[in-house]
Amino acid sequence: MLKRELIVVFIYTIFADREILWFDNSVMNNDKSIKIQCPAKVNLNLKVLNKREDGFHNIESVMQTISLYDYLTVSAEDANELEINLSGNNSEIPYNEKNLVWKAIKLFFDETKLLPQKISVYIDKNIPVAAGLAGGSTDAAGMLFGLNEMFDRPLDRENLHKLCSKLGSDLNVCLQGGRIMSRGRGEIIEPLEFKEFNLSLIKPKNLGISAKEAYTKFSKKTKTPERENFQNDLEWALIEDYEELQEIKRIYPKSVMTGSGSTYFMIDGEFENQNGYQVFNNLKAVKDGVCIIE
Repeated sequence: MLKRELIVVFIYTIFADREILWFDNSVMNNDKSIKIQCPAKVNLNLKVLNKREDGFHNIESVMQTISLYDYLTVSAEDANELEINLSGNNSEIPYNEKNLVWKAIKLFFDETKLLPQKISVYIDKNIPVAAGLAGGSTDAAGMLFGLNEMFDRPLDRENLHKLCSKLGSDLNVCLQGGRIMSRGRGEIIEPLEFKEFNLSLIKPKNLGISAKEAYTKFSKKTKTPERENFQNDLEWALIEDYEELQEIKRIYPKSVMTGSGSTYFMIDGEFENQNGYQVFNNLKAVKDGVCIIE
């Protein structure tokens, strides 16, 4: 919720041999500014089941949030109409209505019917873009969660999840956090027992792959027995088209592509730094999803 400096007045009285504590919380100072931590996720496995009538694919995937984070610094002030101002440190993402954070803000105010606000958000982006790590999804989930806390929780957890599912397929996992079995197009989640492990990531710097591209190539792929050799069906669909992915797999045969790529992860191992690749070593699986840290 909003950061509050709470002045508490304690009054003790004795009634029927019991000590009763009363408090007065009427004196508060509301500061409409928060900082939200938004974790990346990896797909420990991913099986594509079939294409749906809405154009999406049904999947089954065990996902895990990890200790690589974007941060959203959010402020709000009263306004005559809803105003959304986005800024950040990454030139690869839009800072307008095309950004999922913008869409999350609009959806939240449409749903809650709260009085209009001027919402300003600075996106400190550390999660690579178009990388299969849910960088956009986790920021949007963090935005919905943060606004809900900022404005005294007008939505319960169930309705927050409903809004997440409207915006994308990975938001529910990022909201929940931990180890998750996801089904449907990814929005149907079942928390699993958390297991600690270390992992590292490697991504070709100049290769981003959209989910649309990955699933389109999967649909066109001729099914072969080789598919059973991959933990991620989308890796099977993409690897022949990109030398960068083939190079990662050649040097690190135990590595696995996450989501729609182009990032690979390796559990209990490290990647060496090399030209043309971005490396994140010594990360951890984490129990939490998006959360407020300031």
